[in-house]
Amino acid sequence: MISPMKYCPQCSQPIRHGIPLGDDRTRHICDACGTIHYQNPKVIAGCIPVFGDRILLCRRAIEPRLGFWTLPAGFMELGETLAEAARREAREEAHVEVELEALYTLFSLPHISQVYAFFRGRMPAEEFSAGEESLEVRLFHEHEIPWDDLAFETVRRALRLFFQDRQGGNFIFRTEDLGPDPSRQRQG
Repeated sequence: MISPMKYCPQCSQPIRHGIPLGDDRTRHICDACGTIHYQNPKVIAGCIPVFGDRILLCRRAIEPRLGFWTLPAGFMELGETLAEAARREAREEAHVEVELEALYTLFSLPHISQVYAFFRGRMPAEEFSAGEESLEVRLFHEHEIPWDDLAFETVRRALRLFFQDRQGGNFIFRTEDLGPDPSRQRQG
């Protein structure tokens, strides 16, 4: 899944698509300056914020999936760690401070070149409000989760695993590959 690129960002000369020597994938190659431009998956970092026995969810104020519920998560920025990105997204989307616990789930979505990483998180106080990218932020008991109105399969899967593990009293790290779900729009 290579996105179109016509000119080299280094020297502005036209580029070509080809497989560099010693590689096995098509890349953007600039013959003028010799730069090979690699494209890599986007990393999405987030958390499952818990206060008591409730989970904090955000109702999206942006596309994709405007109006649907999600965990606070978003694209990792350059220069930050995975944990820093998860905490930042919680602050931005829900104005909540979380104490991150273990990395809980790692989902690979190769069909859209994304990797989702969710931490378990503890909210030290019941203090939160909607950030700029959220219409509403709310704490839910398990039986109140709006399962049919969750924005992404990654969120649905992380929550299902969380409640399963919480019931069993043992949280374990999970990694899964998720394929396309035609009933859902693109993750992001």
